[in-house]
Amino acid sequence: MGFQDWFAQKSRKWAALRQKPAMRLFIWSTWIPVAICFLDHAYFLGHISGNSMTPALNPDSNLGKRDIVLLQKFLIKQPGYLKVGDVVLLRNPMDPDKFLCKRILGVGGDEIVTRHPYPQKTCFVPFNHVWVEGDNIHSFDSNNFGPVSLGLMHGKCPKVLWPFNRFGAIPDGGREARKEKLGYVDDVVEG
Repeated sequence: MGFQDWFAQKSRKWAALRQKPAMRLFIWSTWIPVAICFLDHAYFLGHISGNSMTPALNPDSNLGKRDIVLLQKFLIKQPGYLKVGDVVLLRNPMDPDKFLCKRILGVGGDEIVTRHPYPQKTCFVPFNHVWVEGDNIHSFDSNNFGPVSLGLMHGKCPKVLWPFNRFGAIPDGGREARKEKLGYVDDVVEG
């Protein structure tokens, strides 16, 4: 028996095995670790609930509709990767079992002009931290808990996947909060 005959015989046996449901299940199950690794370290789908990012995300939240976004998970904790304007999913610093979706308004080294209820008018963002706020002024964000460590970042949201009429990049939004971009001047006290 030559090599070609042997190879043809083996190919017929494998083709017959692939037709059996148990073998098909085995072949598909070998991809489960690949899928788990991909979802843990590369990309994932996120359901956005609440209205803290309205109107950029969930503009129809009063109708009970929720946006589905693509979450990019790789490189998320690398210093310098996240930029001002990026929308991120992060663990809530006050309740680590919950996640928040917010926009980055400042990165390490920026000085931020804060809003109420933050106790000071400005805040310096330490390196390996970011300042996050919701696009909606009524948002639970860094004005409540301060700068957030990169270690709490779960994913960057580059695209809206659902609803299809809004498929694409997440629209710009939020406010400019960096002191140097605003031309903010501290109150000067003359004596």
